[in-house]
Amino acid sequence: MMSSEINQTNLINMDLKEVEGNVNQVFEEDEDQERKPNNLNESVDIAERTEETDYAVNCDKIHHNSGPYAGMPKDILLHYSSQMCYKVPREIIFWLTLAVTLVLIACTISIIAVSPKCLDWWQASPIYQIYPRSFKDSDGNGIGDLNGIKEKLDYFVELNIKAIWLSPVYKSPMKDFGYDVEDFEDIDPLFGTMEEFDSLLKAVHDRGLKLIMDFIPNHTSNKHRWFQLSRNRTGKYTDYYIWVDCKSKMNKTIIPNNWVSIFGYSAWQYDEVRGQCYLHQFLKEQPDLNYRNADVQEEMKNVLRFWLKKGVDGFRVDAIKYLLEAQSLRNEPQVNLTQNPNNITSYNELHHDYTDTQVGMHDIVRSWRHVLNEFGTEPGRYRFMMTESYDNEELCKTMMYYGTPIQQEADFPFNFYLIDLYKDMSGNGIFKIVDYWMRNMPAGKWPNWVVGNHDHSRIASRIGTLYTDVINMLLLTLPGTPTTYYGEELGMENIVVPEDEIQDPFGKFDPTENRDPQRSPMQWDKSANAGFSTANKTWLPVHSNYMTVNVQVEKKQENSTLTLYRELSFLRQRELPLHRGWLCYIWNDTDVFAYVRELDGLDSVFLIVLNFGNASTVNLASKVPHLPKEANVRLSTDHNKKGNKVPTASIVTAAGEGLVLEYRTSDPVHNKAEFKNKCYISHKACYLSTIGILYKNC
Repeated sequence: MMSSEINQTNLINMDLKEVEGNVNQVFEEDEDQERKPNNLNESVDIAERTEETDYAVNCDKIHHNSGPYAGMPKDILLHYSSQMCYKVPREIIFWLTLAVTLVLIACTISIIAVSPKCLDWWQASPIYQIYPRSFKDSDGNGIGDLNGIKEKLDYFVELNIKAIWLSPVYKSPMKDFGYDVEDFEDIDPLFGTMEEFDSLLKAVHDRGLKLIMDFIPNHTSNKHRWFQLSRNRTGKYTDYYIWVDCKSKMNKTIIPNNWVSIFGYSAWQYDEVRGQCYLHQFLKEQPDLNYRNADVQEEMKNVLRFWLKKGVDGFRVDAIKYLLEAQSLRNEPQVNLTQNPNNITSYNELHHDYTDTQVGMHDIVRSWRHVLNEFGTEPGRYRFMMTESYDNEELCKTMMYYGTPIQQEADFPFNFYLIDLYKDMSGNGIFKIVDYWMRNMPAGKWPNWVVGNHDHSRIASRIGTLYTDVINMLLLTLPGTPTTYYGEELGMENIVVPEDEIQDPFGKFDPTENRDPQRSPMQWDKSANAGFSTANKTWLPVHSNYMTVNVQVEKKQENSTLTLYRELSFLRQRELPLHRGWLCYIWNDTDVFAYVRELDGLDSVFLIVLNFGNASTVNLASKVPHLPKEANVRLSTDHNKKGNKVPTASIVTAAGEGLVLEYRTSDPVHNKAEFKNKCYISHKACYLSTIGILYKNC
């Protein structure tokens, strides 16, 4: 063999050794078995045959002599990966992974299929109503504003309040404190600027809270641009309001019919510019819009869109039942047929057959629901709507706002019936009010409870401070969404306003109906003006009890109204039976109203015993079969009782006392035949304790 050929052969062998490294000995020559090559080509052939022979070596020998190593070439990697000892485990792992993935997907689909509907944000906590003029003044002018509300947002986090409802802050002449809107797309300077509203909304959302605005669709201010154009018969605005021919002679208007405004006297006002009368179901400065005009309907939808684009989370719709009036303009029937028709001046003296809840009104409400749904498709951004309608004994009218299973309207209409609890302040009386709503509410709908607002006397003044805590306990332990008017979580009371200092327009017409007393400034601390304002004088005076009834003081007291409210709010959120479980009435008499909250699959049951009368002892063990002998006191209006045990055969309550008791049982009340017609649930759910999930097919 020539020396050059031998050198090339040696180089090839050296290259192979370098590729394999020190660990891999497969390509080293065995001097006993290999002959020397005669030439270069033969040397290369021998190397190739050696490699092929080595690839055929069984796995044990490979591992004995060598093994996979970091940085191996692709062809060697493929060689090892094709061996059975690697291929079989790899295939097993692949098919196991695929099987586990499919099982997980199937389990996920199954859980979704059997899971009940998740409760939304408007069901998760109380809704807290802010009256902006009275909540917090940030600029020292004696009137609350948007920046003041922003300063106090952490207060809602502390109370576990997740939804805030703002009474009107639109630009307004303030003839009815904001319910006379001059511009639906602007903020009144009294409360701040649009930039400050945007800042407030961002701060609300940054804290995980939701903001609900008042929507006032029935009327505008007479200062509104639309009305000014309408009274001048300008283009499409000519029929934006309800105009009717009438005459005015010697400062006296010959009115079209006997319709009366809510604030008293005729609902018709003569306009000299147009030479006609316009309808106003509220103040004469609040002309009613004409909803039989398609342009008006579209204008109000655009108002909703304006605020929804900003990120507002929902609306409380004001005075909704007045949207349409009968086109016939018939006289409304008198309540007292013997009364002289010329002497009728009060709204309550007529039956309002032609001025409220007219055919076609619910079509308008549904159209607003559709607008809200346009903006509510993102997860967690559902847009909420609640409606205001005082229908008194005609509860069926109120229930219509829930819509139907096919056509959605409001998420709920306000339930104002508890506002009248003072008329029959007893266990029986409260039971009747609660049952009245639950029995008439459409199946699957969500209840709600209102005890006070800006139009009604405060709880402590309406029924007495003794019952404030037990009323809050009722609100926060019933199923559904409670609404709390600012200050009710403190036990604030009405102020006294001399007749010559009344600011409420309704109160000026009828001092006995003055709404100023329940609109006094929020009581924050012991400083001047209860920490509401640094002004020398606030728009309404602060209550004289602000030194002891305020947020600062009550936060530090274990037995305060505020502390109990906060504890109830968190208990409601944490405990599934209180949050979304069954309501079953188990007892009511002159003094006590008692009910249980329970959930299928959970052995923990809450027994609520509320005293709305005098001191009482009730034996609930005799009323509920298999009731445990004792129950634990989770919360009480008497702080000293918290954590105690109470015998269920002898539950003692003082006047105005409330107890949230807890016991364990595998025999829930709602499954008992004797309570079949005394139990209600909106969204049925069952708890599977083994894996800790809710399911609906139970």
